[in-house]
Amino acid sequence: MRFLMLNWRDPRNPLAGGAERVSAAYLGALVRRGHQVYWFANEFKGMTPEEMIDGVTVIRGGGKGTSIAKAIRWYRRQEHFDLVIDQHHGIPWFAPWWCRTNCVAYIHEVLGPIWSSFYPWPLSVLGRWQESWTHRFYRNIPFWVPSETTRKRLQSRGVRNIHVFPNGCDTRPLAELESKPLQPPLKLITASRLAPNKRVDHAIRLVCLLADRGVAVHLNIVGAGESEGLLRQTALDLNVIPHVSFLGQLPEPEKNAALRQAHFLVHASLREGWGLNVIEANALGTPAVVYPVDGLMDSTVDGQTGIVTRAETPEAMADGLSAVLRTPATYDALRRNAWNRSKQFQWDQVLPPVCCWLEELAGKRLP
Repeated sequence: MRFLMLNWRDPRNPLAGGAERVSAAYLGALVRRGHQVYWFANEFKGMTPEEMIDGVTVIRGGGKGTSIAKAIRWYRRQEHFDLVIDQHHGIPWFAPWWCRTNCVAYIHEVLGPIWSSFYPWPLSVLGRWQESWTHRFYRNIPFWVPSETTRKRLQSRGVRNIHVFPNGCDTRPLAELESKPLQPPLKLITASRLAPNKRVDHAIRLVCLLADRGVAVHLNIVGAGESEGLLRQTALDLNVIPHVSFLGQLPEPEKNAALRQAHFLVHASLREGWGLNVIEANALGTPAVVYPVDGLMDSTVDGQTGIVTRAETPEAMADGLSAVLRTPATYDALRRNAWNRSKQFQWDQVLPPVCCWLEELAGKRLP
């Protein structure tokens, strides 16, 4: 069979993130099952128009406002595809109305408030309105999502056919759960792109609050992005520079080592599709403290594998961590439960049902 994914970014794009990592894993699995797989994405500086990545043919064309037209022109010159995967990141490719074959809409999260993180009014309002109406426009197209919270958001907008497949994780769980006593300093870590929607500044404010409560604490910030300058200024303004380290974008082995050493992963994002780095940390024996938002409420089971705060505030995170610090046995239980649960999300378990479903969609006869 022949499969095509439409996605604004591909794995080589400098702005690629978790969405591209998991997309590459799914497409790579289809290649290993004997299928021809293509990925159409936007151009970026220094790219090549076409290259092969792990058996997937990546085609690049156009940018914001032009890539849909470029994709259509390229598509019309190709052999028939059995399934087109229209991956939305706020704006879709409208593939069901031009691909003339089976199509599935693939989204990681409903952006909602994230629009306001990147665009000023009235563009943010226009973006949210457009996204809402896009989902209604696609309501009869099958949707593929990674979490129950995303499913419920789409369902509330009239989407009728939604399939939930939690994302897999590249990080292998520790063979044995090693001891990690809650000895000072409390070691916290964030691992994400340094972008406004990730709210890494809340983790820095958390450090300040814990220090004011007499807790010896240190925060490692892993990642790079447009918000780094503002985050460094926030740490300076709050007088917590000695307690915060900016580690930049680390290679996977170094990132995993940092996650393994931490007591807690801190995740204060506005919204996530799943929260892949939560499961990565869990696999290495590190539970997470997260906000009660879409995606993070799926990847973290409150009171069992980590802490889901009562509110989206650094104060609520400080309260949750302070409670665990008073009961070390609770921390040990969180670690063990998180580590055990991470074993459910290894790719060898996640990929087969997703690939079977995609093959089933590809094999359907069009009316």
